Amino acid sequence: MATLNEGFTLCGLVQTPSASDSAIQGIELDGDSDHAVVTDSTRSVTLYKVSDQKPLGSWTVKQGQLLTCPAVFNFQTKEYVVVSDNKVIRVWKDEDLNLDKVFKATVSADVWRVHSAPGGEPVVLFQRGAVRLLDSLLSAPQQPIEDILSEEEVIRWSTNMVAEKQHFVLFTTEQKGEHFLYVQRLNPNTLQKYRLEREDSGAPPLSFSASLRDKHINLLYLYRNGCVYQSVVAVRGPVGLEGVQALPRSLRLRLPAGEGELGAASAVALDEAHVAVVGMPHPSARTGKDFLCIWNTNFQTLQAGILRILNFCLTTLMTLYLYLLFVPHGKALSVIPYECQKSSLASALGKLRHAGIAVSKSSVAVPSWNTLLHGDQPQGPTKIVDTRKSVLTVVNLQPLQTGPVEEVQREVEALVSRGEAQDLQLSVGWLARHLVARSQAETAFYTPGALAQLVQTQCLCHSVCPDLLLLALEHKDYFLCQLCLQLFPDIPEVVTCACLKTFISMFGGVLQTPYSDNLLLPHLKDLNAQQVILFLQYLHFVYLKYSQDVYTQTPGLRSPTVTQIIDWVCLLLDAHFTVLVMAPDAKGLLSNLQSFVKSQVKLFSELGKIEGSLQELHKMKPSKDISQYSIEVIELF
Repeated sequence: MATLNEGFTLCGLVQTPSASDSAIQGIELDGDSDHAVVTDSTRSVTLYKVSDQKPLGSWTVKQGQLLTCPAVFNFQTKEYVVVSDNKVIRVWKDEDLNLDKVFKATVSADVWRVHSAPGGEPVVLFQRGAVRLLDSLLSAPQQPIEDILSEEEVIRWSTNMVAEKQHFVLFTTEQKGEHFLYVQRLNPNTLQKYRLEREDSGAPPLSFSASLRDKHINLLYLYRNGCVYQSVVAVRGPVGLEGVQALPRSLRLRLPAGEGELGAASAVALDEAHVAVVGMPHPSARTGKDFLCIWNTNFQTLQAGILRILNFCLTTLMTLYLYLLFVPHGKALSVIPYECQKSSLASALGKLRHAGIAVSKSSVAVPSWNTLLHGDQPQGPTKIVDTRKSVLTVVNLQPLQTGPVEEVQREVEALVSRGEAQDLQLSVGWLARHLVARSQAETAFYTPGALAQLVQTQCLCHSVCPDLLLLALEHKDYFLCQLCLQLFPDIPEVVTCACLKTFISMFGGVLQTPYSDNLLLPHLKDLNAQQVILFLQYLHFVYLKYSQDVYTQTPGLRSPTVTQIIDWVCLLLDAHFTVLVMAPDAKGLLSNLQSFVKSQVKLFSELGKIEGSLQELHKMKPSKDISQYSIEVIELF
């Protein structure tokens, strides 16, 4: 399930002399998830607050100078970095006003791109393929830079990421119709080169995007014929391989290209099952290749489509951050919120139980996007309209990412209280996955109240957030486990058994706990009838199991004794005897307990009858006339 929500204009764009050139070079996030750093195609860098489209700062180089790569944010030093005229690196802070007066360093080779990612130091990728950490480069700007690429080989696309404390720089190149992927690992430095499979037509890929999933780097690339391929590179790369390696690919999507081939388009992976594509035809539209759509790669179906993006740049640039798509088109840079839920049988069959919600059977949703995509584009920032329906557009992401448990709890409560049913259906899954991922990454962070509240909306299922129930078991959050077991319709059997093992072992750290009868009895009366009946049924089962075969208790494991089990049965009966007698559901259990007690009384009665005789056996003196083998008959009266 995926949706594109109503978008808005972040800023106007300056038109370029050539219609084939993009009006911006790049969009990056800074330390605040609500801030976007936009670098235009000529001389300016502007910092925007996304939620209200306000410019927070702007910096421009002098006339005659050009910015030759997008500005990035240094997450370690809280500074901005940009390159002008290919070789001049400039570093500045928020309070700096003039780029001519900030720190500058001229390097010895042309820079292709500066990349920065949370958790890692910025890296500089040179046009001939060499990579340097920013700090080491600035300490000796004129250091020699080696050539990595072959003759006539040029870089077409690059990105970076941090995984398992390892920094990666990825870039693709083209040489005489062949395309290659370079994977540069830093600290320790290793470089691998892969050859991409060539299309029959010989056409180059239109766009690339990379994502990290399950300790693998997933490279997604789109061709002019509408084919979207994926190649996978392990984070822990092979050791000892030299030269150019073949990079296998798999076809993820075959999109309708319409009449002829695509002139320009871009594809970005949103999650493991959804891809956003801009510049493609819409299946229900007769003409035009300027639509933004989300496709499900598992089922090859269109999940969401948005009305035509008029005058989009021919060198289409689409950037993905968190739940937002940034799409430049014509005279505007638009921001489109989206929501993807993991593909699940429960949602497909409409089994996500929610009062007043019917899961849509249509695979295409075309939301309204105001008039800013249908007429003249405004030159300045536009306010977010009040009619936007997406809860995600009003969620404050900062406390969810870095805030304490109490602040996260307040934010989730506010979201649930003000969200409409359809909004919750779209946003609860994203929030749950985000909180679970943070809890797994930060051992000190866990929000039982917030997670329980999200589960109680009944907009979740196991396949939407598969790690939630296991996380609750890990933290021994039995209340959350109970909610998930009651409300999730698609829990796998292996998870059900894991819960069963945990609960059984917990009933055993309870039965063996020391207690005082007089002090425990009043508190047992707080249990309701259903809880008492369930507990008695369990005790009856455990007694039968342990009394029939004493060897079923595994050595080394703490298991309750038969005496402890009987003591708990007696305590529960004493505390709730009147309620159990009156409860219809308890008749069968009480009858079984009565039969059980009768059999025990009869057994002890028979044992009492022979008690005297058994004691006489101890008094008897063994006969001295016993050979190695003998049979002796003793009569009991």
